[in-house]
This record gives sequence, C-alpha cells and structure tokens, in this order.
Amino acid sequence: MSILLNSKNRVIVQGFTGKIGSFHAEDMKRYGTNVVGGVTPGKGGTTHLGLPVFNTVKGAVQETGADTSIVFVPPPFAADSILEAADAGIKLCVCITDGIPSQDMIRVKRTMRRYRYEDRMRLIGPNCAGMITPGESLLGIMPGHIYLPGRVGIVGRSGTLGYEAASQMKAYGIGVSTSVGIGGDPINGSSFKDMLELFEEDPDTDAVVMIGEIGGPQEAEAALWAEKHMTKPLIAYIAGLSAPKGRKMGHAGAIISAFGESAQEKVEILKNAGVTIVPTPSSFGETVASVVGTGAEALRAAS
Repeated sequence: MSILLNSKNRVIVQGFTGKIGSFHAEDMKRYGTNVVGGVTPGKGGTTHLGLPVFNTVKGAVQETGADTSIVFVPPPFAADSILEAADAGIKLCVCITDGIPSQDMIRVKRTMRRYRYEDRMRLIGPNCAGMITPGESLLGIMPGHIYLPGRVGIVGRSGTLGYEAASQMKAYGIGVSTSVGIGGDPINGSSFKDMLELFEEDPDTDAVVMIGEIGGPQEAEAALWAEKHMTKPLIAYIAGLSAPKGRKMGHAGAIISAFGESAQEKVEILKNAGVTIVPTPSSFGETVASVVGTGAEALRAAS
C-alpha cells in the first residue's frame, strides 16, 4: 500500500554523522526503515550507529546496493549532494534541507533533465518533511506514530499541516497509504501533479488529500489534471486565505505575486474541477470521512 517507498527500499543518509542526520537516522531505524549506511566525506571506513560510513554516494551504492537517499546536508552543499546521488544511480532522493539558493536548484533541475527518463532520479523536496508509508518505512522527519496504515494518500507543501491531516484522520479510523511532503520552496523536485499521477495508478490508494498554500501555479495545474484524469476522490485544503499580497508567509514559495496564486483563487479553481474542499485546518478528519467513510464503515463495506 504505497507509492515510491516501502520496506524494500535500501536507504543511505547523506550527512549521516552530523547532529541532525544522526538524530533522524536513529528515528528512521527505530521505525523500521531499511537504513543500510551513510555518507560523510572524510569519514569513510568508519561506522556510525552500527552502520558503515562512506566518503561518496557512489561508494555507498556499490557496497550496500542502496537505491534511496535522504539528504541532511547544509544549504551551501545540498545541491551538490543531490546531484551526487543522481550520478551514483540513486532512484529516489528526499532532500530535507531548507534554504538552498534558487540558483542552485535551477542547476539541479537542468542537470537532472540531461539523464535519460528511465535513468532519472525522483527528487522529493527540498525544504520538506519527507515521506512515510505507515507501518513500512519512514524517510523524513515526521512523527511516525500519528500515521495509521490505510488507503488514503496525502501530498502537501506543508509538513505540519500534513501531520495535522494524518492525526485527524487517525482519530476517525482512516489510514494513510503514503504521505509525501513535496516542500515549500518555489523550485522543487516533484510537483502535486507528479504525486497525483502516482496515487491514481496505485491500486491500494482509494482517495487523496492535497494540502496546498498561496503562491505558484502547482495547485491549479494539479486541479486541471485531476479534472481530466483522476478517477479517485480528491480532497484539498489551501492555506493562506487571509494572507496579504506581496508578503512571504513561512515558505519561500508562499507569496502572492500574480493572478491565480491567492488561496481564494486556488480554492475556486479546485471547486470548479470537482474537488472537495476542506474549509478549515480543524476539518481534515470530518471532511475526509464524509468522502471515504470512517475506518469502521470501510471495514463493514469490505466485509
């Protein structure tokens, strides 16, 4: 019951021996994530948290068979770390790092497009909470205990609103297939549309919750795609209904600068596409339950 991530992913941690990388690597291991090693240049050949440390991603891939990476590297070096993972043959990379310069991310996007499509790495983030397939694997910084395994996908720009949605859904007995934080930066690796395509193809996902915010066209593009191609219910919340034009609100990408970027305009576009709107942050659980039923109702229907 997942997209992209399950218990079979072999994970390495870039920035493994740093304070933040160490903390979250331990947390991921406790959750059950198949962490097979880490990368810290200059510390290759040592062990950390009982796992091998490598100087390069390529060396880690060769020795461990890793196919997945998570990046906890400071902003000035994060773009190079992402590209190192892509060059080493990593298939899925989650970049947690916040504050990567936009010019660096433009370079990352341009470089990744030079790879053949079948060889191209899937990048989630940067400036994101990561992703989780409940009960199988955690690749990020979210609190794993609030996620109940189930059949509703979550994709959002805001990590904390994703936590709120999962927690409220759990209270209604509604579980999550996979939750993905695509990140709040204006230039990111994967879009809402990219994730909706994967959820639409996943036989174990019955509905999707999309959590957007002001700024940028991604929510509108996702709505137009969903209207034509999605057969599964789409439920959406857009943060920032009271945000003033021209003022950045939290995320680097959360700023209204053009027509179609305000929360009100995005909500109207989503409504016109037939999407169910979550009216307030405290209404995730009841809104999702009104569309898919509670966990108890789902069990009765299945029996």
